[in-house]
Amino acid sequence: MSALRRRGSTWVILGLGFAFLYLPVLLLMAYSFNESRLATVWSGFSFKWYGELFRDRQMLDAAWISIKVAFWSATAAVVLGTLAALAMTRMRRFPGKTLFGALITAPLVMPEVIIGLSLLLLFVSMGQALDMTPKGIVAIWIAHVTFTLAFVTVVVSSRLQELDRSLEEAAMDLGANRVKVFFLITLPIIAPALVSGWLLAFTLSLDDVVIASFVAGPSSTTLPMKVFSSVRLGLSPKINALATLMILAVAIAALIGWWLMTREEKRRQRDMQMALQEGGQEEAGKPATTP
Repeated sequence: MSALRRRGSTWVILGLGFAFLYLPVLLLMAYSFNESRLATVWSGFSFKWYGELFRDRQMLDAAWISIKVAFWSATAAVVLGTLAALAMTRMRRFPGKTLFGALITAPLVMPEVIIGLSLLLLFVSMGQALDMTPKGIVAIWIAHVTFTLAFVTVVVSSRLQELDRSLEEAAMDLGANRVKVFFLITLPIIAPALVSGWLLAFTLSLDDVVIASFVAGPSSTTLPMKVFSSVRLGLSPKINALATLMILAVAIAALIGWWLMTREEKRRQRDMQMALQEGGQEEAGKPATTP
């Protein structure tokens, strides 16, 4: 009886935790179909705010800018983060390796206000030296790559540290160079970590409002900045509709990423089992040696 009580209390606590996390999100999605102009007063079911959202050109332009910046920021962060992770886990100790690791992971613990302010001062100095506009989409992209690079490096580094080095060494013993080993052996194994790092970097870039506020120009307003300025003037049901679409997009992307990683992991386990079976058959086929 005590075991049943403990199990029941565990499920109750788990349910309360999930309700605390996801009930506000579900309420927000439900009120996106509210007919009333008041975002918190239900008056009937309607899709009209989705129509209002798609007729808001400024909101759509801001969303397109955020998606472009997030995509290219995540892609660049994965490439640079993978190179940094390889340098930290595969290269022998070199002068300044500790400082290099500290600088790579510094954005993890540094306040976003400090990052945004420091990048703003850097861009202003570069703009004065090169006689160019320091703010804009490119500045947001550089800032987001700098910010998300640390997260990708940590994710990929943890996967590289768990990787069996004997697989790479066996490939090199068979004549493959390091570049071929990386693309044929290492990269397929760490692919789930790359997908996870890309999704994390994409989400962080799409969600950022503090750093983008420092480096954005007049024609490079991102979606979080637009939403934040709209909420300050009054909560509109269009924001609920926009949030619902973003939640659905992120959920679909997460499901696709989970499916790809699961399929890759199953394929890798199947290949390892086939290799072990072939190795066992070869051992069984060898003639027994007499002492």
